[in-house]
Amino acid sequence: MKTTLDIQDELLARAKRHARTTGRSLRSVVEEGLRQVLSAPSRDAPYRLPDHSVGDPDAVGPLETYSWQELRNIIYGEDEPR
Repeated sequence: MKTTLDIQDELLARAKRHARTTGRSLRSVVEEGLRQVLSAPSRDAPYRLPDHSVGDPDAVGPLETYSWQELRNIIYGEDEPR
């Protein structure tokens, strides 16, 4: 099957050099690369950031007792925290 690919110039030049030095066609080099990538184990599971939380996860957050207006006033120094 024929197809058209847009390949970075330097990558294509390297692939052509590799094909020339190994006595193969560019097509066989590209096919081998695709086979290697497609046969590699897939990364189905995304990376999960480890949980390094501190404190009691069930405790009420210290800012949850304030309204937005109270928080704004505290941030801008217009009110003293309770």
